[in-house]
Formats: sequence, C-alpha cells, structure tokens
Amino acid sequence: MDWLSDYWLDVVGWAGSALLVFSLLQARVLRFRVLNLAACLILTGFNGLLGIWPMVAMNIVLSAINIWFIVRLTRDRHDEAAFTVLRVASDDAYLHHFLGVHGADISRYYPSYDATSDDDLAWLVLRGDETVGVVVIRREGDVARVQLDYVTPRFRDFSPGEFVWKDAPDLRDRGFRRVVTPPDMVGAYYDRIDVGFRREGSSYVLDL
Repeated sequence: MDWLSDYWLDVVGWAGSALLVFSLLQARVLRFRVLNLAACLILTGFNGLLGIWPMVAMNIVLSAINIWFIVRLTRDRHDEAAFTVLRVASDDAYLHHFLGVHGADISRYYPSYDATSDDDLAWLVLRGDETVGVVVIRREGDVARVQLDYVTPRFRDFSPGEFVWKDAPDLRDRGFRRVVTPPDMVGAYYDRIDVGFRREGSSYVLDL
C-alpha cells in the first residue's frame, strides 16, 4: 500500500502549494495572512514527512511571521489608536482623487451612489499614511443619510468606518438625531460593530 500513502502525500503537497499560490492572489491583508499561514502549516507537515528540513525550517519561520501579523491585525481591528478619522470638505481634491481611483469598486458596493454634493459631510479613515476608507453623509433634516461607507479591498476584513460612528457626540452637535444607511449597500458590516446600529427593513439605523 506504499503507492496509496505516496498518493496522499502528493495530494497534501500539491494542496499546500496551491493554497500558497492562492493566498498570494488575495487583496485583503487579513485573508492573505490566514490562507498563507494554513499553506505554510500544510507544507511544514509535508516537508517533514519527506525529511526536507530546510523547507520545514523555512515554513515554520513563515508560520510564525503570519501568526504575528494576524494577532496584530485582529488586535487593531477595533482599536481607535490604530486608525485616524479625518474630516475633509466635500470638494477636497484628495477626496475626489480617492473616489475616482476606486470608482469602479465603489459602484459595485454602492450601486445608487452618484457623486458627492457640496453640502455633504465627508470623512477619510486612515491607517498610518494609507487611506483605508471614506464615509460620506447627506443631511435630510435631522437624518444623516449615508451616501458612502467604503473600505478599500486591502482592509475589507475590517470595519474602519465604525470610528466615524463612534464619534456620535460630533454628529449630534451638528444637529443629527439618526443615521440611515442605503438599502442597496452590498456587504454591510453594521451588525458586526458595537455602536448601536439596528436593522430596519433593508437599511441599518443608528439613533444618536
């Protein structure tokens, strides 16, 4: 039955290699680390069974690096110190550059989004010097209608927009009493954050 054990060993080796390649295709930083860790662990076992110790050592080191990054990323996911919220004017040049660069992706997640008007309020969410998200709201009386709550592909496993919503006193000071999200938003994350959003029909609502 040696052929059978050799067959399954080959399957494990090919599966680990395929998963490693697949992980490199991921745009999302956290998903990349998780998949890459899984591939490294598989390949550690595979090379260990074959007695290829340099490859075992390399995959152990890569696994440790991935674990370190995963712990850091998950720890920072809801950490306000890891993200900066920057209020910008609706006609800000960098804001419109960012919206233009990500225009196709924005259309996918916000089909009804058209453009930012002069009266809209806008925030950029940054991690270090990298812009990872943008929130745009439009006033309708005391209701803040969310026009955009977009996250870049690299950080789509996160919810950086939550740091805008955590700053509820600032929104109340501006006269808002309720936040309402668009009903056609794709991939809404509001049920995963602890700021008070509730489902109301096909939208999410936050009372301020």
